[in-house]
Amino acid sequence: MSNNDILKKLPLGQTTEYVCHYKPDLLHPVPRQLNRTEIGVKDEALPFHGEDLWTLYELSWLNAKGKPCVATGEVRINASTPHLIESKSFKLYLNSFNQTQFDSLEEVTSTLQRDLSACAGGAVTVQIHPLSDASLQMAELDGTLLDELDISVNHYELNPALLENTTSNTVVSETLHSHLLKSNCLVTGQPDWGSVQIHYQGPQIDREALLRYIISFRQHQEFHEQCVERIFVDIQRYCAPEKLSVFARYTRRGGLDINPFRSNFEAAPTTSLRLIRQ
Repeated sequence: MSNNDILKKLPLGQTTEYVCHYKPDLLHPVPRQLNRTEIGVKDEALPFHGEDLWTLYELSWLNAKGKPCVATGEVRINASTPHLIESKSFKLYLNSFNQTQFDSLEEVTSTLQRDLSACAGGAVTVQIHPLSDASLQMAELDGTLLDELDISVNHYELNPALLENTTSNTVVSETLHSHLLKSNCLVTGQPDWGSVQIHYQGPQIDREALLRYIISFRQHQEFHEQCVERIFVDIQRYCAPEKLSVFARYTRRGGLDINPFRSNFEAAPTTSLRLIRQ
C-alpha cells in the first residue's frame, strides 16, 4: 500500500461520527517508516531511542453506578514501536469511553494500555490522574531561549542546508530551546504549534543558524513525531554532535497534546510538565 493510500484511510480531514460507547477499532496506526525512509532511518537500526508522550485532557467514563468520572492521563509510546497512533483516531477512541461503564480506575487504565499497545505494535504505558492529583505542573523548557536573537529570516520552507558549516572548533555541552517551531498537519494542512528543546554535546552550533532552521519548518507538512525525528537526523548529519536529544512539546488539539522525545544518550523526562501554551 502506498503512502497516499495509507493517509487516505485516516479519519483526519474527513467527516466522522462521534461514538460515545467503547469502540477500540476507532484507533488507526500509521507506520513510522512512512517518513523514516525519506530521512535515511531504518527501523532495525534507529540512531535514537525515545518516546511519544501524550497528555490526555478530556478523559471521561462512567463508574459502576453510572456516575461520570473525569481525569487526565499520560500515555508513553516507545519510538521503537512499528506504528505511531494517528491523533484524530485517538480522540475518537477516547470519546467512545464517555458513555461506557467501568468497574474501576484500574480497568480504564488496563483497557487503554491494551488497546494502545495493540495499535502501536508494542508496549505502551498509561497513567491516569484524578483531578485532585496535581501531577501535571506548569513549567518551562530547560536551557537558553533562542527566540530573542535579532535575526533576519527568509526561509519558511524546510531547509536543512541552513545547518551546513555552522559549527565551530569549540566543544560544548549546552541546552537550547525555541517556541517558534510550527509545522502543518500532513493530511489536513492545519497548523501545529510547538516548542522544541535541543540538548547536545559536541562542536558548538551557531545559534542564529539553528533558529533559522527551526523556523524553516513553518510551511512543512509532517506529523509531530516525524518532525522531531527529522530535526534529530538533520542536526546529527550537519553538526555531528557526540550526544544529542530533541524534545518537542506541541499545543493540544482535540484534548490531546503530543510531545515526542528522541535521544542517543539520555532517557525521556520522567516528570509531567505543561508549557504555558499547553
